[in-house]
Amino acid sequence: MITTLTPHPSLDRTVVLAGPLERGTVLRVTSSGAQAAGKGVNISRAAVSAGLPTVAVFPAEAEDSFVRELAAAGVTCVPVAGGGPIRVNLTLTEPDGTTTKLNASAVPAGPALLDALADAVLQHADDGWVVLAGSLPPGAPDDWYARVARALRRTPARVAVDTSDAPLAALVADLESSAPHLLKPNTDELASITGADPTRLEGDPAAAARAARTLVDRGVDAVLATLGGAGAVLVTRDVALHATPPPTTVVSTVGAGDCSLFGYLLGEQQGLRADQRLALAVAYGSAAAALPGTTIPTPAQVRPGLVHVTKLDIAEGSPS
Repeated sequence: MITTLTPHPSLDRTVVLAGPLERGTVLRVTSSGAQAAGKGVNISRAAVSAGLPTVAVFPAEAEDSFVRELAAAGVTCVPVAGGGPIRVNLTLTEPDGTTTKLNASAVPAGPALLDALADAVLQHADDGWVVLAGSLPPGAPDDWYARVARALRRTPARVAVDTSDAPLAALVADLESSAPHLLKPNTDELASITGADPTRLEGDPAAAARAARTLVDRGVDAVLATLGGAGAVLVTRDVALHATPPPTTVVSTVGAGDCSLFGYLLGEQQGLRADQRLALAVAYGSAAAALPGTTIPTPAQVRPGLVHVTKLDIAEGSPS
């Protein structure tokens, strides 16, 4: 099972523009839509689509339309009351796939709500995966994910974390006691926690793998680092791999990283080898990028056979 914790969920409204975004002008819209979302929620949606059991924990009132939408989609929801109304994020997508996001913040989360969220995810943690995903709401301490990860280490669960900025920095600062089994940074996030140059990491998979290896050396079992159009690298104690995506017409990058993480977890649940898990991760991310808004691809839309995976010699920085 995959249990997801999304402490800062959102209703994602997507507007598809007929032409390039221009400030101070009147723009034509070709389509629009809205979907209950947030990083963990997106992963739970993908799990339902792939036929995997999942539980989504997030702050919301039980009768909120956000909860009803997810339940209608087949997601088992554990809403935790006390978080106020769900925030609304706006995504503007241009014809060439360029995406502009306007992200709102929820009302501040107090200690009671944060404790209730942590208790809920601990109650639902089994011997499957628990995914801590997304930004933290205002009022949450930067090290909250680190605290939850530390508590989860006392359970049979395997922990994956996908976050950024101060919460990511706080988690990495505490890896000795709260290292997750899987960490999924993008290029900028990997650079921020390793001191590397993000431009170099995206253009040099071996450099990205070497940066990721520093996190593995500190206790993380695996690092799945997404590199945008350059694919992704996977680094464990045993191997460093790079995968390049198939040719993709990008429609919207929103949710692509979440789908990449899900693809990896799906491969792990299926008992696939490391290279196959990475191929599935990149295939899921590419499939998501080819769809509008935060649309989650179905397994039939995912083509891991078109992903090329190579082994990296981190010492030399070149494929072998």
